[in-house]
Amino acid sequence: MQVKEAFSRDANNVPITTDGLVTSDIQTLTGNNTTVHVPIFTVAGSIEVRGLWGVVTTVLGANNTAAYWRFNDQTNQSNITLNTGTTLSAAAVGSLIVKNGLAAAALTLLSASQERVSEPTTLETPYFSPFVLTALPTATSNIEFTYSTTDTPTSGVIQFFLRWLPLTNNANVTAL
Repeated sequence: MQVKEAFSRDANNVPITTDGLVTSDIQTLTGNNTTVHVPIFTVAGSIEVRGLWGVVTTVLGANNTAAYWRFNDQTNQSNITLNTGTTLSAAAVGSLIVKNGLAAAALTLLSASQERVSEPTTLETPYFSPFVLTALPTATSNIEFTYSTTDTPTSGVIQFFLRWLPLTNNANVTAL
């Protein structure tokens, strides 16, 4: 299996192989007065996720609430972040949404409406909360971005990023 992702690079353009591969996907939010589950990455095999985040590239709609990430094998869903979610209403261009805690914690919005400082909860933990995903081999397993909106319809664009390492010989991530 050939992987299309790339390694991050340092200031000298040398690949940083210890952090994992980075896959990205851009999604336009179009929900119309409903809850929407947006597939962003398909996972095969088992992977270690080293970072999951999104960057707002077009301001989000005025009523964008209950945003969270989940893993869906088309029959079962597991929360990646707290499923009561985070409000992202009118998030400005350049705002970040990140998973930086356990699955019981909501995703974090770092609004670009003013300067921000965000750090891990303790000095011993990395900023991004690493976790392992194992895909169901007989079905499509997706990382999904879920949100609710009362806009008719909502708007906005988010570029999502997944930094990951393969754990099995069939491990792969595909942007949707």
